[in-house]
Amino acid sequence: MTIRVLLADDQALLRSAFRVLVDSEPDMEVVGEASDGAEAVRLAKQRRADVVLMDIRMPGTDGLAATRMISADPGLGQVRVVILTTFEVDDYVVQSLRAGASGFLGKGSEPDELLNAIRVAASGEALLSPAATKGLIARFLAQRDADEERDPARAERLDALTVREREVLVQVAGGHSNDEIAERLEVSPLTVKTHVNRAMAKLGARDRAQLVVMAYESGLVRPRAD
Repeated sequence: MTIRVLLADDQALLRSAFRVLVDSEPDMEVVGEASDGAEAVRLAKQRRADVVLMDIRMPGTDGLAATRMISADPGLGQVRVVILTTFEVDDYVVQSLRAGASGFLGKGSEPDELLNAIRVAASGEALLSPAATKGLIARFLAQRDADEERDPARAERLDALTVREREVLVQVAGGHSNDEIAERLEVSPLTVKTHVNRAMAKLGARDRAQLVVMAYESGLVRPRAD
């Protein structure tokens, strides 16, 4: 299947560069371009996009607001958003994941990284660039919540999970792939995939990226100090 990609960036030059790169791949095509968030939401629905490469800072409706709108729209449940940002070490990173983005990537990433990000997001996996690992996400969450009492409702959501699903969620939050989790827990990758899918369904998570955020927000996984 061809991955349908929507480009959302207020810089026409960057959109043109991304279009050339994406359209050069046999398994993906650019189906639209947007210069602001509102247009991105509209085109995501009209053009039946699979993945939106979303600039986070745009005039009018920014990428963060647009990501929230896409995530909240039942008609756009199949759309995955990859946030593009100039500054990877940015509080917007965590906000975008909380808003429903599947991950984020620095604009300075190599072409192969960008193409891989599209494929990973389209497959429903969490996408964190090499420079922005799950440890960075954990530190941001810790900074935001350090002086705030954790919401008990976040932890209570995990009550619906089985013991094994919780174990798998801990591994997902650690940034491990299904194959790695299978080896760690001595089960098959298919079994891991089943547990991940069930956890996502029970918690209402769109993808693994949201599972990672939920694991930290609920207190199931604690961020390391390093």
